[in-house]
Amino acid sequence: MNMGVVAVRNLGRNKLRTLLTIAGVSVAIVTFILLRTVLSAWTVAADHAAKDRVGTRHKVSFIIPLPKRYLEEIKQIPGVKGAAGANWFGAKDPKHETEFFGSFAVDPEEYLEVYDEIIVPPEQREAWFQNRTGAVVGDALAKKMGWKVGDRVTLVGTIYPGDWEFQISGIYTAVRKSVDRSSFMFHYDYLNDSQAVANANSKDLVGWIVSRIDDPSRAAEISRTIDARFDERDQQTLSMSERAMNTSFIGMISAILKAVDVVSLVILFIMVLILGNTVAMGVRERTHEYGVLRAIGFLPKHLAAFVVGEAMTVSVAGGVLGVMISYPFVQEGLGRFLEENMGAFCPFFRIDPATIVWALLLAMLLGAVAAALPAYNASRLKVIDALRRTG
Repeated sequence: MNMGVVAVRNLGRNKLRTLLTIAGVSVAIVTFILLRTVLSAWTVAADHAAKDRVGTRHKVSFIIPLPKRYLEEIKQIPGVKGAAGANWFGAKDPKHETEFFGSFAVDPEEYLEVYDEIIVPPEQREAWFQNRTGAVVGDALAKKMGWKVGDRVTLVGTIYPGDWEFQISGIYTAVRKSVDRSSFMFHYDYLNDSQAVANANSKDLVGWIVSRIDDPSRAAEISRTIDARFDERDQQTLSMSERAMNTSFIGMISAILKAVDVVSLVILFIMVLILGNTVAMGVRERTHEYGVLRAIGFLPKHLAAFVVGEAMTVSVAGGVLGVMISYPFVQEGLGRFLEENMGAFCPFFRIDPATIVWALLLAMLLGAVAAALPAYNASRLKVIDALRRTG
């Protein structure tokens, strides 16, 4: 007699309860996968950060700009292959006032050299280089805003007040997740020359500098070298790996992300309680049968195996069902909606394969945990007491 087969067949005695338990487990697994995907969506830029890039900002705060001349000095530091500065522009489209997207002033050639994962078609790339008011936008942002190459766009500045006119020179894609596809980038000179007239104190400043280095293993060393170069200046710097810089961006919401992490684990604990209660009910109902099995020679470990086998079958079935539901619901449904409508916050809302593996492993493990106490109680049943039970 195969004990595993017997354990599985026992699940069919109360089909409705078994199906509802599987459904409960699957809902818990879907929720777990959703919450873990939310976490990975927020941290994807840090997780996939390039190892050969170093970011440099003002030592005091990210919001304090640096002199643009620092950029040329950083390029001269041994180990630095190239560097590019960027200014956060902060603007909105008056036709889509509720839509948020990142907008940056950059030097086009330098920026594309440092961020080689940004792909712009050659003819659009050249058009951007030549057009002082030209801009390139991510394909996700272009789709959401209805922009296409050649369109003229007017943005209303927030940090830099006024109406700013641009022409869409190109639409970029990204071959790595280190860059989102919902940004708006334009010529630094366009912004800088305007500041020379509007506010001379804001001229020739950059928000931060990103450097491409020749040896990723020297990132920490080169970062220290950069900071040492400006250590005696009025404007001192703080350099770090791209991963560290991206992580600092999400530091302000770290408490929220931690809460989401905890909630995802609480969901699994609730699943254990639901499954444990179902298994315990089954054990109580079959106490008389367990007494018969013990009387004909089954050992206590056999009864424990029956109970654990039933629980793990239910938990694994619920886990597999949850995974099957997650792809159309979380990734293809909610994920596509967020990428298209909230790409600035969730540029890559995709289920990480590691999350699926963990979900299935945890479903299996927690099924065994839920069955531990009922299995122990079943293995300790005395034959006489069990046979006296009638329900």
